[in-house]
Amino acid sequence: MRIKKAYLWGMSVKKTLMLVLVPLVVVLALILVCDGLIRQSARGKIYHDIDSVPHRKAALVLGTSSRLTNGSPNMYFAYRIKAASELFKAGKVDYLVVSGDNRQLSYNEPREMMRALIAAGVPENAIIMDFAGFRTLDSVVRMNLIFSQRSFIIVSQRFHIERAIFIAKSRKLDAIGYAATDVSRFYGLKTRAREYLARVKTFIDILTHKEPHFGGEKIEIPTRTDRIGIEQDSIS
Repeated sequence: MRIKKAYLWGMSVKKTLMLVLVPLVVVLALILVCDGLIRQSARGKIYHDIDSVPHRKAALVLGTSSRLTNGSPNMYFAYRIKAASELFKAGKVDYLVVSGDNRQLSYNEPREMMRALIAAGVPENAIIMDFAGFRTLDSVVRMNLIFSQRSFIIVSQRFHIERAIFIAKSRKLDAIGYAATDVSRFYGLKTRAREYLARVKTFIDILTHKEPHFGGEKIEIPTRTDRIGIEQDSIS
């Protein structure tokens, strides 16, 4: 009887382990596959040297909060602003589209990015705000849907740009990236962990043909011949 009970207990433990381990292995495999495909899609499309970046009419600056929950400066934000201002000052882009979350009156990513860019020396009339960039997918798709740009530069940290380029390619858009300085591994540990899940979610969004939360009227980005005022502001 004891042998039978021990056998049944062993079988029960084995079954429980299988019920836990099999889904875990499947999830881990899914994460690794999504991560690998997204990395591969961006290979050769992300620049770190400003001199090697080809010119585009506009750059999409992906939004994030300027402050952490504890009130200290968010270095992801600071480094993206620095990279975006570098692009403009080097003549690599004519306009910067700052796209982020604006669902609450007290939280306005595009406005914060615009203020920071102006403080960094970018003329106000070279900055276009997109208040409906609630997610990376929204920001990337709206560059074409609202701003009629099929070829543009994405500014963020490398891991974020990889996912954004993958989304762009799924929409047949020609996006390249200029990587902002990354933060330390310890500083960005939580963000990196979230990124793996975000990559899986990106695949689901693409497979289900997810669209941005909001559309809207087209917004024209002028050609370089229309930006004399910007050149004057830059010189003054």
